Amino acid sequence: MVWDLDNTIWHGILSENDQLQLRENIEHTIKTLDQRGILQSISSKNNHEDGMSMLERYGLDQYFLYPQINWGNKSESVKKIKEKLNIGFDAIAFVDDQPFERDEVSFEHQEVKCYDVDVIDNMLGLPEFHPKFITEESAQRRQMYLQDDLRNQEEKETGNNKKFLESLDMEFIISPATVYDLQRVEELTVRTNQLNATGYTYSYEELEAFLSSPNHKLFVAELIDKYGSYGKIGVVLIESKGETWTLKLLLMSCRVMSRGVGTVLLHFVINLARENDKKLFAEFLPTDRNRLMYVTYKFAGFTEVEKLPTNGTLLSHPLAAVYPYPEYIKMKIPTVALKG
Repeated sequence: MVWDLDNTIWHGILSENDQLQLRENIEHTIKTLDQRGILQSISSKNNHEDGMSMLERYGLDQYFLYPQINWGNKSESVKKIKEKLNIGFDAIAFVDDQPFERDEVSFEHQEVKCYDVDVIDNMLGLPEFHPKFITEESAQRRQMYLQDDLRNQEEKETGNNKKFLESLDMEFIISPATVYDLQRVEELTVRTNQLNATGYTYSYEELEAFLSSPNHKLFVAELIDKYGSYGKIGVVLIESKGETWTLKLLLMSCRVMSRGVGTVLLHFVINLARENDKKLFAEFLPTDRNRLMYVTYKFAGFTEVEKLPTNGTLLSHPLAAVYPYPEYIKMKIPTVALKG
């Protein structure tokens, strides 16, 4: 959610020295969106220091990530926010009282959902701002991005990516999913795009059925480092038929893309299939964002076998060797996860 300031979050215009007053219920709205895991930022034409000072006075500055308060085009500000958060334009909503500003953003970024301020009173009741589940990870999402800022700052200061990754003391935990994970798993299938090999989404009920299915294996992954937990950031779904395993879903949260863990889950599946003497296949369904996943499969040794009716591709792996995990990551894989 990207907010304008003047006559949006507050009544009045900051640069004209108006007597500003917070919009009715705006504090409750902002805090509730934050609790629901909806990230928020600012795009406002004002002096940055003045805008932030006023937000701080109202006790709201902490709720906005990468605020863009400047005199440039708001479409450019929205673009910078999108790049900072590493999300798609279709995941962004923009609220502004000025039709010109909404039109300018909409013209440059057609996928951004633009709203007039009259939406604010009923915003919390709209389905697009009311996730089906509010998980532990979603409720902490803003804090997780703030932790990422600390990591990124340390990476810049280190100047050496390998040494930086080693300094994080990362622990990668892979375990069979439980019923307590399913809300987060469903959330990941809906939210994750760039690092989702098929783009398949599954409902809570479908995921729950996989837990008791003798023909499916559902794993979740968590990443922890010295700054704290990233939460559950990866999902694997394997369909088992006799001596054949088919990787139906492989996804990772985009937040960990720069942590050098992109191949860990895939290597886990390859090694697990090899240990259990299974034939391993993987489905890949191209979307407008997940090209990186196809490249990841190819670099891991997968080759195309056939085209699928879904316009996707079925890939196969020879399982000729054990695939190593990065040296700078401590792997934690419960014994139960290794049983075929």
